[in-house]
Amino acid sequence: MKYTAHINIMPLKELLDPQGKAVSSSLHNLGLTQVQEVRIGKHITLTLDASSKDEAGNMVQDACKKLLANQVMEAFDYTLVEG
Repeated sequence: MKYTAHINIMPLKELLDPQGKAVSSSLHNLGLTQVQEVRIGKHITLTLDASSKDEAGNMVQDACKKLLANQVMEAFDYTLVEG
């Protein structure tokens, strides 16, 4: 069965996000002073074949832990869609 995984990877809240700070500053310079905080991360979409949703979830977690996310600096979450 095919599954699509939508993975979000974000910097840990405890860490400074220099890209987010730069974008926040630029938004303020453009007059969008209502913006309070900006954090920038990654969105990754994977399509995979698995025999069950649990197996697909395990594959996504392995991919994130081993390659896609640096767990020292980033956290990840994902959703799986069947089909």
